[in-house]
Amino acid sequence: MTLSDRFTEALAYAALLHAEQVRKISGVPYVSHLLRVAGIALEHGADEDEAIAALLHDAVEDQGGAATGEEIRRRFGDRVVEIVDGCSDAQGQPKPPWRRRKEAYLARLRTASPSVRLVSACDKLDNARSILLSYRRHGEALWPRFRGGREGTLWYLRSVVEILEQAGRSLLTEELDRAVSELERVVRQGE
Repeated sequence: MTLSDRFTEALAYAALLHAEQVRKISGVPYVSHLLRVAGIALEHGADEDEAIAALLHDAVEDQGGAATGEEIRRRFGDRVVEIVDGCSDAQGQPKPPWRRRKEAYLARLRTASPSVRLVSACDKLDNARSILLSYRRHGEALWPRFRGGREGTLWYLRSVVEILEQAGRSLLTEELDRAVSELERVVRQGE
């Protein structure tokens, strides 16, 4: 597949939206996460709309809520914004309590479209890998930076794996399961 100018526009738009945002632990520019998620999606067969949604999957949640969603719709179409909305656990500020948000997201993920499940799996795979790397660098000191703490974060990632595998195992869900299992193993060994 060849990516069109739409993908290039989405890449620039994502970089602009998240220009001031950094990753929680590493302080690395947030766009690095968006690039990895889009790359994983493309490696697992994403079409251009799914790859664009991968770049923009956190835009509504973190960068402007419904207004950003409408701008995504205007620029990239209904399908892209539907995928982005499906990957968002909240719109606007203040966000509902963490556990309630995650439980609602998991409930929606059970019946989500294959495109939403694809982008969600790519996002969670990159998150699990990043948390594992941060844990190896910082140990238990990293957990206070996560609203769900250690147990909540591990519960959430494992729940995503279980839901996605119920929808059908794939190389992507297997990779996500391996990453989450490795994180669980390393964290339990650190106890």
